[in-house]
Amino acid sequence: MKEISCKLLVLGAGPGGYVCAIRAGQLGVNTVIVEKEKAGGTCLNVGCIPSKALIHAAEEFHKLRAAASGRSPLGLSLDAPAIDLKRTVAWKDGIVGRLNSGVTGLLKKAGVKAVLGEARFVDGKTVDVETETGVQRIRAEAIVIATGSAPVELPDLPFADSVISSTEALSLKEVPQTLAVIGGGYIGLELGTAFAKLGSKVTVLEAMDRILPQYDAELSRPVMKRLGDLGIEVFTRTAAKRLTADRSGLLAEENGRPFEVPAEKVLVTVGRRPVVEGWGLEEIDLDRSGRFIRIDDQCRTSMRGVYAIGDVTGEPMLAHRAMAQGEMVAEIIAGQKRSWDKRCIPAACFTDPEIVSAGHSPEEARAAGIEIRIGQFPFQANGRAMTTLAEDGFIRIVARADNHLVLGVQAIGHHVSELSATFALAIEMGARLEDIAGTIHAHPTQSEAFQEAALKGLGHALHI
Repeated sequence: MKEISCKLLVLGAGPGGYVCAIRAGQLGVNTVIVEKEKAGGTCLNVGCIPSKALIHAAEEFHKLRAAASGRSPLGLSLDAPAIDLKRTVAWKDGIVGRLNSGVTGLLKKAGVKAVLGEARFVDGKTVDVETETGVQRIRAEAIVIATGSAPVELPDLPFADSVISSTEALSLKEVPQTLAVIGGGYIGLELGTAFAKLGSKVTVLEAMDRILPQYDAELSRPVMKRLGDLGIEVFTRTAAKRLTADRSGLLAEENGRPFEVPAEKVLVTVGRRPVVEGWGLEEIDLDRSGRFIRIDDQCRTSMRGVYAIGDVTGEPMLAHRAMAQGEMVAEIIAGQKRSWDKRCIPAACFTDPEIVSAGHSPEEARAAGIEIRIGQFPFQANGRAMTTLAEDGFIRIVARADNHLVLGVQAIGHHVSELSATFALAIEMGARLEDIAGTIHAHPTQSEAFQEAALKGLGHALHI
């Protein structure tokens, strides 16, 4: 058996793992990273990046169909648009390939040794990796667990044939005529909306009493309206049961009422689970927090020298959280003093319209016993939104009533994800309503709605 030794071993080359390895390499730490598939993990290969490519392609095709139908308010018209999904998927795969190569190149540039294969713990300092050329044993002073998460499978609807996860949905070669989406969270609605724009008849089944239950109702309401505009049927308080006998549809139950949903494909998006099995974690017996690995404010686990980052450590299961954790852990291992002290982790939902949430919502602030004031400004009163047919939505700022400190920012609207860093920066820097209101925002831009929301919170919005 081949053996190598290093100071840091990173298990998993997803966003958290590869950032951790790159930063450690930059700091002169002898680092090895193990990945069983491709660099970039779920986010780059079968998640964030390819889904946004599909969403963009679907939006462009939807615009063409609107123009062909004579419904374009811009006066645009054309004949019979069509989409070749194979070419679309090939374009998406090309982007993923470029980013794969980029990550691999960055690891090499940082002096990180990459090992391809499946890892399994021997003990808290040793891992065996099953590679194409045999078992590679790696001994390390510190180990970072960054194994990510996987889609949750339903017992009566296992992934196979017509029942697919988001991974298979992003690689379909043809647009399904009918698509049933189980789960009305952000993954299901992002992909469901995209396929509706590509021409599928989409039905969404959600067990809760409304879609996007992780966001407040005011944020989810415009998305619900848009789903209806796109012809997407949404059933809430509904449970998916099993496929029909001929496997051409899905049996469901709404408040005790059974019914059938036509479904050439059934997309299951009921959540993700941490990947904590199948690689010998039982050999080191780490403390858990529910399904997740328990960590402290330095991402240390219950075993000395073993760290965990990303989805295996709990919510929010977001790539940018994993990246920030990975960078921090690399610097700790290199001898720097770091701890997790983030004020907020922004979340973006790429539905139509998009949603962004950073910091506290009004309900969360009130639940914490904080007296608040709210400033909200609609995009209907924003010139840039009007000129891009993007008047749906608003920006809302939640601030303390006493000193006007910004506690949270929420927004829904066209491309508001691009404002997420602005919202997070305001919270991280301890901005007050006066700071945002007193900052000149370029005109005409959607960002002006942020300034106007701050002015509204102060009691003197200018444009409403």
